[in-house]
Amino acid sequence: MTATLALPTGAPFTVDQQAWLAGFLAGMAAAGRHDQDDNAGQPTLTANVLFGTQTGNSEDLADRLSTALRARGLGADLIALDDVSMEQLATMPYVVVVTSTYGEGEMPDNAELFWEALAADSAPRLEETKFAVLALGDSGYEGFCQAGRLIDTRLEQLGAVRLAPRIDCDVDFEDPATAWLDEVVELLVAAAPVGPSSGPTRTPVPAATRARPKWNRKNPFTSRLVANRVLSGAGSAKEIRHYELDLGDSGIEYAAGDALNVVPVNDAILVESILERMGLDGDSDVEGLALHARLTQAWEIRTPSKELLTALAERDPQGELAAVLARGERDTLDGWLYGKDVLDLLLAAPECAFTLEELTGLFRPLQPRAYSISSSPLHSPDRIHLTVASVRHGTTRIRGGVCSTFLADRAGDGDVGIFLQPNAAFRVPQDDTLPMIMVGPGTGVAPFRAFLQERVGRGATGKNWLFFGDQHRASDFIYADEITELADKGVLDRLDLAFSRDQKEKIYVQTRMQEHARDLYAWLEEGAHFYVCGDASRMAKDVDATLRTIIEQQRGRGPDDAAEYLAQLKKDKRYVRDVY
Repeated sequence: MTATLALPTGAPFTVDQQAWLAGFLAGMAAAGRHDQDDNAGQPTLTANVLFGTQTGNSEDLADRLSTALRARGLGADLIALDDVSMEQLATMPYVVVVTSTYGEGEMPDNAELFWEALAADSAPRLEETKFAVLALGDSGYEGFCQAGRLIDTRLEQLGAVRLAPRIDCDVDFEDPATAWLDEVVELLVAAAPVGPSSGPTRTPVPAATRARPKWNRKNPFTSRLVANRVLSGAGSAKEIRHYELDLGDSGIEYAAGDALNVVPVNDAILVESILERMGLDGDSDVEGLALHARLTQAWEIRTPSKELLTALAERDPQGELAAVLARGERDTLDGWLYGKDVLDLLLAAPECAFTLEELTGLFRPLQPRAYSISSSPLHSPDRIHLTVASVRHGTTRIRGGVCSTFLADRAGDGDVGIFLQPNAAFRVPQDDTLPMIMVGPGTGVAPFRAFLQERVGRGATGKNWLFFGDQHRASDFIYADEITELADKGVLDRLDLAFSRDQKEKIYVQTRMQEHARDLYAWLEEGAHFYVCGDASRMAKDVDATLRTIIEQQRGRGPDDAAEYLAQLKKDKRYVRDVY
């Protein structure tokens, strides 16, 4: 109960003073009652839900968890990992980390700084912290879920107490991740103190039932491919195409910087060849679906699974695959597998046979492929544009990328399953007066075409600088007319091109960056946002190294200062990447 505030009898005040003070004390008492009422509805436990993401999946799962916790009357703070300092981490009693793994076991871009601080000897002890980690990855890579595993291990090393076992999710993560989220919600609800401040009991809302996009990997929107044209010219070593997908009545609202997932269908010729090699009837039932349909729509037959590799090596111990696996060298295996699909491996082991029951454990699920969207909704609200390089190689038998050749050759003007993959971290500056620097060679120009359309649609006044390149200007300058027109109109304030094979010395986008180092640094000092899109294994790393060198050279304060400057750009969300 709240004590009554009143003047003591005989207090030495005039009548007017007593009246004023009585009103003042009554106001204080009322405020106290309001404070108690307000506190009664406050959550008794708040979890910090931290996410590391490259493509948005981890952020979506973290958001779902936060929403589910709030629906149960708990507090939830959703924060990107790089936005958390070690000092802040040390004050967090409940921490849930949801993170993907990028490349060959690397931290996603928005978790690098967090990991550096967490792994350092100066990281604080965390005995008062309870934690849980959800890791996303792709078992096709050697560093499967490595980022989540590293963070999980390090938190435990620092004394944090495990709230729930870590779960490592493969590309088909939806069901196991949802079950884990629901488990964590219940554990946190159980851990919350019970008392007057806990508020009214709420009906449990599982994480999986939070309002989610209508269209997703389990329920893609059936779109139509309404444009398909080749962008690369005659003589190009590449086949780059422009696609447009009709949004119809989907209600899909996208933003410049988002990606689009496309649900592919396997090559019918490859499917028939695999059935012939295995000597199986395509109409045979496999867990309620015809084998032919499974091979066409449900199973990955382009990239062999680890399970298939192991099974073939066991049944053909004298074969070449078994010898390669026995060496235990990942680089050797990758080199041997390069360009080979499931049919290649089956043909190399002609005596190996599998039953229908065995097949279900030898193929990974066929996954959607994500492509950076190359249009802005301000320019194209009813269609999403994609810019995709068709993957083709081989001589006696042409092998193709699953989705790139599906779009190029097999989709026609028929149905194509799609769903949006938002990327809130990859956006044009909110401030339309700020400069943009974009580095996107080859198909990496895709989101920057969208960014420039967005800037035009918004009437942005900020300067725009594009670095673009490929092999030959004559055959590989995709969207040349559009880009040149933007430069002529002044939308592109600067355009630097790098065509590596048009002269003796190879010139790349990072070469052009170095040539204009002083101006590039000046733009950064003016508040420019720096964007990179394209190949992660080489180009993005080279661009990062060049940017670091430019900063060090222009500031003249050594490598540590340059590293700090770059780290601050990342913290300020002014250096972001869309790499693959």
